[in-house]
Amino acid sequence: MQPSALSVSAPTPKPAQPFVPGESFLKFQLTPQITAILPAQVVQEATVLSARRITAMPNMPACLLGLTNRRGQVFWVASLVRLLGLPLATRYRQQYSLVIIQVGTSPVALQVDAIEGIVSLPADAIQPPPVHTNSAVLPYLRGCVVHRNETLLLLDAEAILQSSELQSA
Repeated sequence: MQPSALSVSAPTPKPAQPFVPGESFLKFQLTPQITAILPAQVVQEATVLSARRITAMPNMPACLLGLTNRRGQVFWVASLVRLLGLPLATRYRQQYSLVIIQVGTSPVALQVDAIEGIVSLPADAIQPPPVHTNSAVLPYLRGCVVHRNETLLLLDAEAILQSSELQSA
């Protein structure tokens, strides 16, 4: 008896998604209700750090959580929510999600609620901030992007680093 020939066909390829060149951004939760992004070129690192590794300093603005040493470099850790003047959920954390940014010479770690990853967005997707945006946040915004039915606030790293609270440190 002759074995029957098995017909094996290759899976039908799915149509390729068109590649739209864009800029890379780090996406993170500023608060559980607010998602934000920063341009990837200003982000040195995104990490989680034990709260014990941050040394509180007396007589500093409320947004400054303290100093930390990371890879031989000492820098400030700031609560981005407090810096932007947003309502803060009071809860003790044993560890912090940090986005370490640098524009110029001094890096600063920004404490955020959660880090979500990198997204690529076309440059023409950036729109003006929503009209209902908290006025305290406006000086720190470059705009917003609607991505997958979610509004992402595009933060201005240079404006954040030039804030009076960080400049007084």
